[in-house]
Amino acid sequence: MSRQGFSFSRDQLTGIATRILEHACKLGASACETDVSEGFGQSVTVRKGETDTIEYNRDKGVGVTVYLGQKRGHASTSDFSDDALVAAVEAAAQIARFTAEDPCAGLAEEALLATEIPDLDLFHPWAPSVEEALDMARRCEQAAFDASPSITNSEGASVSSQQSHFVSANSLGFCAGYATTRHSVSCSVIAGQGDGMQRDDWYDSRRDAADLQQVEDIGATAARRAEARLGARRIATCEVPVLFEAPLAVSLLGNFVHAASGGALYRGASFLVDGIGKPLFAPHVDIDERPHLPKASGSAPFDGDGVATRDRRVVSGGSLEGYFLSCYSARKLGMHTTANAGGSHNLQISHGKRDLAQMLALLDRGLLVTELLGQGVNYVTGDYSRGAAGFWVENGRISHPVEEITIAGNLASMFGGIVEIGADVWDRGAKHTGSILIDHMKVAGK
Repeated sequence: MSRQGFSFSRDQLTGIATRILEHACKLGASACETDVSEGFGQSVTVRKGETDTIEYNRDKGVGVTVYLGQKRGHASTSDFSDDALVAAVEAAAQIARFTAEDPCAGLAEEALLATEIPDLDLFHPWAPSVEEALDMARRCEQAAFDASPSITNSEGASVSSQQSHFVSANSLGFCAGYATTRHSVSCSVIAGQGDGMQRDDWYDSRRDAADLQQVEDIGATAARRAEARLGARRIATCEVPVLFEAPLAVSLLGNFVHAASGGALYRGASFLVDGIGKPLFAPHVDIDERPHLPKASGSAPFDGDGVATRDRRVVSGGSLEGYFLSCYSARKLGMHTTANAGGSHNLQISHGKRDLAQMLALLDRGLLVTELLGQGVNYVTGDYSRGAAGFWVENGRISHPVEEITIAGNLASMFGGIVEIGADVWDRGAKHTGSILIDHMKVAGK
């Protein structure tokens, strides 16, 4: 790979990693691992047609972990000079000397390390000039104003382009890395006047800028969403079916991943402790992890431990078949790593054939949630309570917008109460799902 605007080539990053490992060996380290990375990008924002911000970023960093037997020390630096690299290794070693032994500390087993690094098509450089990026942002925002006379103000439209690359290496001989890009366009606008004002937004984010939604469509969608919320009101407290719009349904998958992650499990801070093989979701639900999807946001040939990733089924027929474990958390639990050091990779939940309109018809009477507020999730018990806004649905059709409510339930019963998952799949991140209909939740209103 050519430098493509990077200050350091892949070979130079590899050379830095090699020098770090060599110095750790000279200091008597029993094992060592390091990550060397570099990234840069540009982001512009316009508001009401005027330039609001122009930001550039260029970052680089080295993280080094030194093991002295079962003792572990970590240090980092953004200075790539030889003296700084030596100082970072020595600092990590010094920390390890004064750290208590941890029987679970150490590198991944050598047999698990990635030996083949497939090209997952994650690198698509895009370098619009500042003028080009500002023009895109202006067209996006103007499309929002043009879409409806109800749009009275704007929080801005943004265009961002980022690219990075890294090399990960350890003293077992593993050394690999790759480059990635991430580009996005977003728009947030306000509809109405005075106390009746409502805001909403829309965005798209892709590895390849050529795959981004048209900027005019993003602006127009933001406008339609904000306009649809005008006249929102509270509803009476009730217990009804709740339909999570696809972009928000992603957060339910995020709640599942958090509860099924090794850190929460070995600390006993999850309601899914000892949950393997037990029913969790409705029987028609399957969840797959697909780390090798081309161009996808969550794709990776190996995890943060260097362990090769692979396709697997996490939930089968509603039953929990696997956790999300790093080498460390797997050892703490007496299990095997699932190559999830650093998080999950492209989770895909099974779905039916109904689009959003058909999902509303299936809902019949209840709540469509389009915004969530707060972080009210207790992962020890699974209790779920969050502020929300959306739309009241009667006879399968949207009746009126709703605001200032709270929805509550328990994650276990919510997962088990999934009636249907829509075909309107949201795939802009590392978790892919359609809208999710849950049989009942408590809605606190007036």
